[in-house]
Amino acid sequence: MQKLNLHTRPLAIAALSLAIAGALVAPQAAQASAFQLKENSAKALGRAFAGSAAAGDDASVIVNNPAAMSMLQGNVFQADVTGINFSTKFHGTATDAQGRPISGGNGGDAGTTIPVPALYFASKVSDRWHIGLGLTAPFGFKTEYDSDWKGRYNAIKSDFKSFDATLSASFDVTDDFAVGVSAIAQKTSAELTSAINYNTVGLGLIQRAAAAGQLPPATARALAAQYAAVVPPGSDGYAKIKGDDWAYGWQVGGLWKLTQNDRIALNYRSKIKHTLEGTGNFTMPTNVTAVLSNPAVGSLLGSGQPPFTHTDGRAGFTTPAIATASFWHQDQKFGLGFDLSWTKWDSFQDLTVKYSNPNQPPTTEHYGWRNTWFASAGGEYYVNDKLTLRGGVAIDTTPTYDDTRSPRVPDSTRKWLAFGIGYKATDRFEINAGYAHIFVNKAHIAGVTDGTGDRLSGESDDKGNLLSVSAKYQF
Repeated sequence: MQKLNLHTRPLAIAALSLAIAGALVAPQAAQASAFQLKENSAKALGRAFAGSAAAGDDASVIVNNPAAMSMLQGNVFQADVTGINFSTKFHGTATDAQGRPISGGNGGDAGTTIPVPALYFASKVSDRWHIGLGLTAPFGFKTEYDSDWKGRYNAIKSDFKSFDATLSASFDVTDDFAVGVSAIAQKTSAELTSAINYNTVGLGLIQRAAAAGQLPPATARALAAQYAAVVPPGSDGYAKIKGDDWAYGWQVGGLWKLTQNDRIALNYRSKIKHTLEGTGNFTMPTNVTAVLSNPAVGSLLGSGQPPFTHTDGRAGFTTPAIATASFWHQDQKFGLGFDLSWTKWDSFQDLTVKYSNPNQPPTTEHYGWRNTWFASAGGEYYVNDKLTLRGGVAIDTTPTYDDTRSPRVPDSTRKWLAFGIGYKATDRFEINAGYAHIFVNKAHIAGVTDGTGDRLSGESDDKGNLLSVSAKYQF
């Protein structure tokens, strides 16, 4: 590699920065996919969350609509846990920046089974006032492909989660109208990994130098052949990114009793702006280490911290605002509800990552997600004073689209079919269970590229199952 010339230094920095962008930016993109978790109530799951903000018979209203706490009596303690089983299998092709096929399989089943807990306490402190505390996980996902799969430069492991502590209060303005507000403290964390294509890194550097006229074509060809002999395809490194942040938001809701049996609710949850701060760790094969330790190459990288070494980084990300309209009809033998929820995913348009390493300049990528809708209808039938049966259906649209869809969260529009059962063991204690199967449209990936120009095309076959149980004690 002695033939590299010092006047290629600007292109060297640009190419190496682009490679690091592939390791740091592409994983962060997963944070903008459809990973909203509605699963905070076994009772509501059984009817596909129809009436979630208006039914008022469940302590989950602390986080779904604080105004509906006015329907709770006395003190209520409730614990829910939902097991989410998600399967995603990719089928397609991958090529590097030179158009060569990337080795590896389709990644196996990248899905997982994870528990999502929720804990609530609500209290009626006076004739008109209620307060409540909810601990929930409103956003999260986890996918993990085989480490040697063909899309490894786009994604290997993605583990993202948000935990909320929500303090709510409601006030009965009249006998038929209540308002509620919440303060939300949210911790968001991410652990994201991917492979680094060092073969493409070096070839990209040389190609850019040649395109800019800084290397004669013959010299560029010779250098490319020399580099490819030392660092052939498959000379991969590994990037692991971890970061977290605390941030704060709010929500406000209202509940109107239209008649003795009918009520409607509106709830708005604010966006929460995060600055995720953490670390990036890199590994590289011995042949790449040898190249970067070459004095001629080292002189191209400038002074300061070398690339592909431990660095701090930060990226802004906003969990979206959510607006929900809900209706519930309560009869003696049955209840019937509807929900319509809007999530403002278009708050995520661009992702900018800034690094503490001066040899890694800020990078920006455009994603342009779209707003989404969730609509459901469901109800419950009271077999007797102790036993309740539930059912519901829903449709949940996706903010992603083919051109920019990430394999980290290969999301597409979902359809829900849900069932549930409740049993009131005593006047104070009840248990509930809910199950939903999620049918997912094929998630087409129309050639998403990472920071080093590796291109992934194909589709993912997804499906999901949700099983939730809860216990509620009222005193």
